Amino acid sequence: MGNTESRVVEGWTGRLFEDFTVGDIYYHPFGKTVTQADNQTFTLATQNVSKTHIDANFALATEFGKPLVNSTFILALVTGQSTIDLSMNVFANLGWDEVRLPHPVLEGDTIYSRSKVLSLRDSGSRPSVGIVKVATEGFNQDGTVVISFLRTFMIYRRGFLPGVESARPAEDSLPDIAVQA
Repeated sequence: MGNTESRVVEGWTGRLFEDFTVGDIYYHPFGKTVTQADNQTFTLATQNVSKTHIDANFALATEFGKPLVNSTFILALVTGQSTIDLSMNVFANLGWDEVRLPHPVLEGDTIYSRSKVLSLRDSGSRPSVGIVKVATEGFNQDGTVVISFLRTFMIYRRGFLPGVESARPAEDSLPDIAVQA
């Protein structure tokens, strides 16, 4: 007979400063196929007027033959993909440095990412956080690196993460566990 008792199992809540080790590499779990809608929405929302992102007829005349994906969208996407492993518990981003775009991204490409922890240090002004520096790369479905950058952020230390209380319904509204015979 299986377990007929239920228990609340907390989901992944992210790393704190003490959970990082210099040299660790994280392959972030989510990929994203970049669509025309992604590219045009981001480009237009940020008032980028480059025809290479939104005018397929213009892009047809370029060496790429179709619209290039807005590079700042790729920076935002890859930063977002890294959040699950790096900065769910961020206090503040301090900066992105040495952003490089070695290969273009085209609509329809799927982007994945990875990060390597380069350094850890105490914050001189805030004892509740530490400072983490990482190198992050985004790569496409062929394994070609399309963006690389250094990122520095402040992250909470263990014992200092603000608690958030949320209202939860009682578990008794969930169905009973079926006992398999």
